[in-house]
Amino acid sequence: MKHMNVTPMIESAAIQHRVQELATQIAADYGERSLVMVGILTGAARFMMDLMTALPEAVSDRVDYDFIGAASYDGHESTGQVDITLETAVELRGRHILVVDGIADTGLTMQRVLRYMEDQSPQSVKTCVLLDKPSRRRHAIGLDYTGFEIEDVFVVGYGLDADQCGRSLRYIGVADEDY
Repeated sequence: MKHMNVTPMIESAAIQHRVQELATQIAADYGERSLVMVGILTGAARFMMDLMTALPEAVSDRVDYDFIGAASYDGHESTGQVDITLETAVELRGRHILVVDGIADTGLTMQRVLRYMEDQSPQSVKTCVLLDKPSRRRHAIGLDYTGFEIEDVFVVGYGLDADQCGRSLRYIGVADEDY
Protein backbone atom coordinates (compact mmCIF):
# COMPACT_ATOMS: atom_id res chain seq x y z
CA MET A 1 0.00 0.00 0.00
CA LYS A 2 1.30 3.43 -0.96
CA HIS A 3 1.75 6.16 1.63
CA MET A 4 -0.49 9.19 1.20
CA ASN A 5 0.26 12.67 2.51
CA VAL A 6 -2.86 14.67 3.36
CA THR A 7 -3.00 18.42 3.94
CA PRO A 8 -6.04 19.41 6.05
CA MET A 9 -8.52 21.60 4.18
CA ILE A 10 -11.79 21.57 6.19
CA GLU A 11 -11.49 20.79 9.89
CA SER A 12 -13.87 18.47 11.72
CA ALA A 13 -15.52 21.29 13.72
CA ALA A 14 -16.33 23.22 10.53
CA ILE A 15 -17.83 20.09 8.96
CA GLN A 16 -20.02 19.42 12.00
CA HIS A 17 -21.17 23.04 12.10
CA ARG A 18 -22.13 22.94 8.42
CA VAL A 19 -23.88 19.56 8.80
CA GLN A 20 -26.00 21.09 11.58
CA GLU A 21 -26.88 24.06 9.36
CA LEU A 22 -27.87 21.73 6.51
CA ALA A 23 -30.00 19.59 8.84
CA THR A 24 -31.80 22.69 10.10
CA GLN A 25 -32.49 23.84 6.54
CA ILE A 26 -33.70 20.40 5.44
CA ALA A 27 -35.99 20.12 8.47
CA ALA A 28 -37.50 23.52 7.71
CA ASP A 29 -37.95 22.75 4.02
CA TYR A 30 -39.63 19.38 4.52
CA GLY A 31 -41.79 20.46 7.45
CA GLU A 32 -44.32 17.75 8.28
CA ARG A 33 -43.57 15.62 5.21
CA SER A 34 -41.83 12.27 5.60
CA LEU A 35 -38.55 11.79 3.80
CA VAL A 36 -36.33 9.01 2.49
CA MET A 37 -32.62 9.81 2.51
CA VAL A 38 -30.69 7.72 -0.01
CA GLY A 39 -26.93 7.82 0.36
CA ILE A 40 -24.58 7.01 -2.49
CA LEU A 41 -22.13 4.41 -1.22
CA THR A 42 -19.59 4.56 0.13
CA GLY A 43 -18.56 8.19 0.26
CA ALA A 44 -21.88 9.49 1.60
CA ALA A 45 -22.32 7.08 4.51
CA ARG A 46 -20.65 9.13 7.24
CA PHE A 47 -22.08 12.43 6.03
CA MET A 48 -25.62 11.03 5.78
CA MET A 49 -25.51 9.45 9.24
CA ASP A 50 -24.29 12.70 10.78
CA LEU A 51 -26.92 14.64 8.82
CA MET A 52 -29.71 12.38 10.11
CA THR A 53 -28.39 12.63 13.67
CA ALA A 54 -28.41 16.44 13.41
CA LEU A 55 -32.09 16.55 12.39
CA PRO A 56 -34.49 17.61 15.15
CA GLU A 57 -36.13 14.57 16.76
CA ALA A 58 -39.60 15.57 15.55
CA VAL A 59 -38.28 15.39 11.98
CA SER A 60 -36.01 12.37 12.37
CA ASP A 61 -39.06 10.30 13.37
CA ARG A 62 -40.34 10.77 9.80
CA VAL A 63 -37.08 9.92 8.02
CA ASP A 64 -36.30 6.55 6.46
CA TYR A 65 -32.97 5.86 4.85
CA ASP A 66 -31.33 3.54 2.41
CA PHE A 67 -28.22 3.34 0.27
CA ILE A 68 -27.52 2.94 -3.40
CA GLY A 69 -24.25 1.73 -4.83
CA ALA A 70 -22.81 3.60 -7.82
CA ALA A 71 -19.30 3.13 -9.15
CA SER A 72 -17.57 5.43 -11.62
CA TYR A 73 -14.04 5.96 -10.34
CA ASP A 74 -10.78 4.18 -10.96
CA GLY A 75 -8.24 5.79 -8.64
CA HIS A 76 -8.40 9.59 -9.08
CA GLU A 77 -10.27 9.62 -12.38
CA SER A 78 -13.84 8.99 -13.45
CA THR A 79 -14.20 6.14 -15.91
CA GLY A 80 -16.95 8.04 -17.73
CA GLN A 81 -19.49 5.32 -16.99
CA VAL A 82 -21.60 4.77 -13.87
CA ASP A 83 -22.78 1.35 -12.82
CA ILE A 84 -25.51 0.92 -10.21
CA THR A 85 -23.90 -1.74 -8.03
CA LEU A 86 -26.58 -1.86 -5.32
CA GLU A 87 -30.24 -0.93 -5.72
CA THR A 88 -32.35 0.54 -2.95
CA ALA A 89 -34.49 -1.73 -0.79
CA VAL A 90 -36.89 0.90 0.62
CA GLU A 91 -40.05 1.60 -1.39
CA LEU A 92 -39.54 4.96 -3.14
CA ARG A 93 -42.77 5.25 -5.15
CA GLY A 94 -44.72 8.34 -4.14
CA ARG A 95 -42.14 9.37 -1.51
CA HIS A 96 -40.02 12.47 -1.03
CA ILE A 97 -36.40 11.48 -1.65
CA LEU A 98 -33.21 13.28 -0.69
CA VAL A 99 -30.19 11.84 -2.51
CA VAL A 100 -27.08 12.36 -0.38
CA ASP A 101 -23.48 12.19 -1.61
CA GLY A 102 -20.12 13.16 -0.24
CA ILE A 103 -19.02 15.07 -3.33
CA ALA A 104 -20.36 16.32 -6.65
CA ASP A 105 -17.53 16.27 -9.15
CA THR A 106 -18.19 15.65 -12.85
CA GLY A 107 -21.90 15.19 -12.11
CA LEU A 108 -22.00 11.84 -13.88
CA THR A 109 -22.71 9.73 -10.77
CA MET A 110 -25.41 12.07 -9.49
CA GLN A 111 -27.00 12.26 -12.94
CA ARG A 112 -27.15 8.45 -13.17
CA VAL A 113 -28.53 8.06 -9.62
CA LEU A 114 -31.17 10.74 -10.27
CA ARG A 115 -32.30 8.82 -13.38
CA TYR A 116 -32.62 5.70 -11.22
CA MET A 117 -34.67 7.66 -8.66
CA GLU A 118 -37.02 9.08 -11.30
CA ASP A 119 -37.63 5.53 -12.56
CA GLN A 120 -39.00 4.71 -9.08
CA SER A 121 -41.86 7.28 -9.47
CA PRO A 122 -41.15 9.37 -6.36
CA GLN A 123 -43.23 12.36 -5.34
CA SER A 124 -40.10 14.54 -5.31
CA VAL A 125 -36.32 14.21 -5.51
CA LYS A 126 -33.77 16.66 -4.12
CA THR A 127 -30.01 16.43 -3.68
CA CYS A 128 -27.59 17.13 -0.86
CA VAL A 129 -23.80 17.00 -1.15
CA LEU A 130 -21.15 17.84 1.39
CA LEU A 131 -18.68 19.04 -1.22
CA ASP A 132 -19.31 20.62 -4.61
CA LYS A 133 -16.51 20.87 -7.15
CA PRO A 134 -18.20 22.88 -9.95
CA SER A 135 -14.99 23.42 -11.95
CA ARG A 136 -15.03 19.69 -12.85
CA ARG A 137 -18.71 19.53 -13.84
CA ARG A 138 -19.26 17.76 -17.16
CA HIS A 139 -22.92 16.82 -16.67
CA ALA A 140 -25.69 19.21 -15.66
CA ILE A 141 -27.11 18.46 -12.23
CA GLY A 142 -29.09 20.51 -9.76
CA LEU A 143 -27.82 20.60 -6.20
CA ASP A 144 -30.41 21.61 -3.63
CA TYR A 145 -28.19 21.53 -0.52
CA THR A 146 -24.41 22.00 -0.55
CA GLY A 147 -22.02 21.99 2.37
CA PHE A 148 -18.87 23.49 0.86
CA GLU A 149 -17.73 24.50 -2.60
CA ILE A 150 -14.13 23.48 -3.26
CA GLU A 151 -11.52 23.95 -5.97
CA ASP A 152 -10.34 21.20 -8.30
CA VAL A 153 -8.22 19.24 -5.80
CA PHE A 154 -8.40 15.55 -4.89
CA VAL A 155 -9.76 15.25 -1.36
CA VAL A 156 -10.05 12.45 1.18
CA GLY A 157 -11.50 12.11 4.65
CA TYR A 158 -14.92 12.16 6.28
CA GLY A 159 -15.97 9.19 4.15
CA LEU A 160 -14.14 10.13 0.95
CA ASP A 161 -11.19 8.00 -0.11
CA ALA A 162 -8.37 7.39 -2.56
CA ASP A 163 -8.41 3.67 -3.36
CA GLN A 164 -9.92 2.98 0.10
CA CYS A 165 -7.32 5.13 1.93
CA GLY A 166 -8.14 8.21 3.99
CA ARG A 167 -11.85 7.50 4.39
CA SER A 168 -11.72 7.42 8.21
CA LEU A 169 -10.15 10.86 8.68
CA ARG A 170 -12.40 13.16 10.72
CA TYR A 171 -11.50 16.14 8.54
CA ILE A 172 -11.33 16.68 4.77
CA GLY A 173 -7.88 17.05 3.34
CA VAL A 174 -6.10 17.34 0.04
CA ALA A 175 -4.31 14.12 -0.95
CA ASP A 176 -0.88 14.52 -2.47
CA GLU A 177 -0.69 14.13 -6.23
CA ASP A 178 1.75 11.25 -6.06
CA TYR A 179 -0.78 8.96 -4.47
